[in-house]
Amino acid sequence: MSRAPLPLPGEPSVERGHLSVGAPVAPGAEGVREGLVAGGAHGPGRLRALTAIVLDALENAAPARGGPLPAGGPEAVALSTLARCAPVLPEEGVGPEAALGDVVRAIAEGAADPADPACVAHLHCPPLAVAVAADLAGAALNPSMDSWDQAPAAGVIEELTTAALARLIHPTAPTPDALITSGGTESNLVALLLARERAVPGALRVVTGANAHHSVHRAAWMLGLPAPVVVACRDGRIDPAALDDALAALAGAPLLVVATAGTTDEGRIDPLPEIARVAERHAARLHVDAAYGGPLLFSERLAPLLAGLEHAASVTFDLHKLGWQPVAAGVLAVADAGMLAPLSLRADYLNADDDTEAGLPDVLGRSIRTTRRPDALKMAVTFRALGRRGLGELVEHCVRTAHEFGRAVDARPGLRRRPGDIGISTVLFRPTVADALPDEAGDAVVAAVRRTLLAEGRAVLGRAQAEDGDGRRRLWLKATLLHPDAAAAELLPLLDLVTAAADRAATEAEADRAATEAVADRAATEAEADGVVTGAVADHAATGAVADRAATEAPGAEATDAPAAERLSP
Repeated sequence: MSRAPLPLPGEPSVERGHLSVGAPVAPGAEGVREGLVAGGAHGPGRLRALTAIVLDALENAAPARGGPLPAGGPEAVALSTLARCAPVLPEEGVGPEAALGDVVRAIAEGAADPADPACVAHLHCPPLAVAVAADLAGAALNPSMDSWDQAPAAGVIEELTTAALARLIHPTAPTPDALITSGGTESNLVALLLARERAVPGALRVVTGANAHHSVHRAAWMLGLPAPVVVACRDGRIDPAALDDALAALAGAPLLVVATAGTTDEGRIDPLPEIARVAERHAARLHVDAAYGGPLLFSERLAPLLAGLEHAASVTFDLHKLGWQPVAAGVLAVADAGMLAPLSLRADYLNADDDTEAGLPDVLGRSIRTTRRPDALKMAVTFRALGRRGLGELVEHCVRTAHEFGRAVDARPGLRRRPGDIGISTVLFRPTVADALPDEAGDAVVAAVRRTLLAEGRAVLGRAQAEDGDGRRRLWLKATLLHPDAAAAELLPLLDLVTAAADRAATEAEADRAATEAVADRAATEAEADGVVTGAVADHAATGAVADRAATEAPGAEATDAPAAERLSP
């Protein structure tokens, strides 16, 4: 007769699928045997209760944090997080409710919250609530997008989403397509991979601007390609004449030009029509990294800023920037679906030939990853919720707010905006007190302003090196405005914070400079005094040496204990 296996030492006994009362149960063990998963018939009820804990923690953390990020800097954040979350792997669990309350509260109180108008350092968007809710559903169901039998409906939603994006980016191409990626870095990597696989004869040569994202260079390195040829930029944009010269110098090699539509530091858009013409003249393929600027296509008014994008063979497009999606939400669009053929792969457990012949969709070749999340789900929900027009209005709001913010900077006597146009929704500016100092000292004041506001938890500003009106590169504070509904008026206190912090930093820099000069002056004075004394001693020594030599050489000289000066006296 078969018998149920005995429980391990310290393990509760199991009877008919339920925990027995015969052994104590640690809080964290509850649910291990009861199947408390997020999906299934009973999962949503349990998830609803746990989600309430998460929402309470998020709601209570924001006022406790008191600003866009916690005050005190890295050490203070580490200490407060450790106090709530350590040990992260205890011998006995604390239970789901306590764990959620502690860890979510810790991460929320210690967050840099992009929903705060003063959090403007990076291409770091506040996600839309509808997208976050959709992401929750995706996480609960957990489809993996590498085979049909793991994601039947999710695969259809991804196909609909990528088809819509491909047509948005390549409206006149006969067979456009798009892939979902983890972001711009992966999209650029795959774009270079696809170009490499089509390159004949010889190794692909990548040519890009000095303004290109670092992922282009990293992708070339990862793929074993020669280092990209970097061409000069004017005002943060590729110089078409310099590009023409660079391509001419590489004649005979397979070529890929990588342009940028929305640089990370300045939001600049390369002159795409001119670049496309130069690339075509040299038989070079064109890839455009439009991770930042791509969503301008949602707006009929702003889409003309991307004129020339339609000539690109491939385009990087991110929706966790000007798309307000939770990370990750990247896209790589191609003008010709045939370009994706090199990604095809056969793994019998995922896409066996006979399964494919029987009609099961083969989705393994839709990514360089195998297991991957249903990131298209949140995109699809957002697209249906807002439509192209609604998305376009949000993009226009961010661009309009950036221009209003720029005008506010121009109106402040203590601040100066970088000369030139505003790049998409990025504004570069610096305090005028920094301009009154030598270049290095002025840049140090700009850097100190940013770090001071970070340490105080008052603002999250970025930094960027960029050309000034005189052609010299200087350090600027960077505000990247991605909030879909924050008004320019909500950003004005940020300018007050910068001005006040700059005055303090400049005063401290001047005091340090004065102290340094005082120390230097004192050292110089002491050195001069030391020189006088040393000179006198040396003169005295030299005089004595001469006297000794004279006495020694004089006829009939006699040894004496008298000083040399006395011996030489009449």
